[in-house]
Amino acid sequence: MVDFMRHERKRVIIMGAGGRDFHNFNAFFRDNEEYEVIAFTASQIPGIENRVYPPELAGKLYPNGIPIHSEEKLLELVKKYNVDYVVLSYSDLTHEDVGHIYSKVLAAGANFLILGPEVTMLKSKKPVIAVTAVRTGSGKSSVSRKIARILKEKNVKIAVVRHPMVYGDFLKQRVQIIRTYSDLNKYECTFEEREEYEHYIEMGLTVYAGIDYGELLKIVEEGVDIILWDGGNNDLPFYKPDLHIVVADALRPGQEILTFPGEVNARMAHVVVINKVTEEVDENVRKIEENIRKINPNATIIRASSEIYVDEPELIKGRKAVIVEDGPTVTHGGLSYGAGYVAAKKYGAEIVDPRPYAVGYLKLIYKKYPHLEYVVPTLGYSLQQIRDFEETLNKIPADVIISGTPFNMLNMVKVNKPVVHIRYEVKELNRPTINEIVEEFLSKNKEID
Repeated sequence: MVDFMRHERKRVIIMGAGGRDFHNFNAFFRDNEEYEVIAFTASQIPGIENRVYPPELAGKLYPNGIPIHSEEKLLELVKKYNVDYVVLSYSDLTHEDVGHIYSKVLAAGANFLILGPEVTMLKSKKPVIAVTAVRTGSGKSSVSRKIARILKEKNVKIAVVRHPMVYGDFLKQRVQIIRTYSDLNKYECTFEEREEYEHYIEMGLTVYAGIDYGELLKIVEEGVDIILWDGGNNDLPFYKPDLHIVVADALRPGQEILTFPGEVNARMAHVVVINKVTEEVDENVRKIEENIRKINPNATIIRASSEIYVDEPELIKGRKAVIVEDGPTVTHGGLSYGAGYVAAKKYGAEIVDPRPYAVGYLKLIYKKYPHLEYVVPTLGYSLQQIRDFEETLNKIPADVIISGTPFNMLNMVKVNKPVVHIRYEVKELNRPTINEIVEEFLSKNKEID
């Protein structure tokens, strides 16, 4: 008979990637005397391991904080500390990935646990619109931007709350309030964070993020009508949504039923936006719609295209170009290219293979992700990685850099080539439109001015 009470407090390891893991701890385990969190393990994002989740955030039960180890040490830690539960707390996994993880955990002698939305989603006093996805790179940022513009045009006071990307000073990043470019420097924001924050700054909106989303909620509820949750990867919302919009990718059919927790989002969605629709992918779209109808027959489905905009296409046509794309999308998100590559092909650029010119950390990235043949991913989690990124771009024999990332890299690196920035916006192809969905939501929340 299995002894589920091996210890007075059940010993726990939380598997994460610098975001969901800390939220799950704060929402469920902090100050919970039934459990003792032995450690966090870190995956996907470099440089998080070998640190400590500080006691100021961990609470009274952890006067020394909680160590963070590489996920490679998981099974060693399970056996060393006779762990009772391993809690999976990160996203962008396939169901097959999850199966391998829990198989290893169970074979090592621990129980496997995933915390559900009801114990991890915080309830707000204000209406919440959440935008999430079935997989990283589906285009949820363009949907979030569109909703933010719609609400702003209607003079609705909104607080944009972004899924965490906690890679810097944990105490400094406990609560982040980002209004200006100076705030990006204040919080030592990485490339990935800037990709998600800058477009809101340009819209004149404040972005809230950090580690302690309970503390953050108290701040954002003051003086706003609606909270817009801008999700990360394909993770679940941290705040319980009153309107949940989930973005699927027409280029990757099946992700809505093959990924974790992407399928959970698809099942919970009020609205599913199938993005990047073109005539060439009609069969993909049909498959996605069929899958959604099976698992969530009540969801409203919107087909949409992702429209590419280039301010100076003459700088691209016929030129040798190196393509820069959003890092998470083309690494653990699994895509081989993004908007920059699409623009390069559309305007007739000659794409240069960047791999022979990669230096430092980028060399390791190309080995780890062999599907990356055409693009340089934005990986700026440390000063050294930023230098590697900059040196790689400057070594590549190209005439122009085509940047498909949403942030202005020139604020962070010095390059020896002109940079053409690509914009992409979502455009609905059927009704109801996103605007009509938002208007209906506002009409049901009469207290919103």
